Amino acid sequence: MTFAVAPVQAVTAATPGLPTAPVADPTSGDRFASVLNGVDSLQQLQSTSNDLAVKAVTGDLDDVHDYTIAAAEASTAIELTAAVRNKAVDAFNEIMRMQA
Repeated sequence: MTFAVAPVQAVTAATPGLPTAPVADPTSGDRFASVLNGVDSLQQLQSTSNDLAVKAVTGDLDDVHDYTIAAAEASTAIELTAAVRNKAVDAFNEIMRMQA
């Protein structure tokens, strides 16, 4: 039994088909808007993962790998968002403990 191996593609900064949040200039007032765009991207990843999960369960999904990849991306994005949030809360609490 022989298997054909596809060549490995180069990793790019933005994978086609995935939502990306624009990087805000820290000197501009767009920082909050970029955070909201990041949350919107997270919601899009979750929605894509959920849609593919339904297709996988109903048998409408041709390639189960698509769901596996989407679920891993959504999970990683949620973990990263939670970690950043936790660090921001820790930093805020540390600042609040400082004496003026």
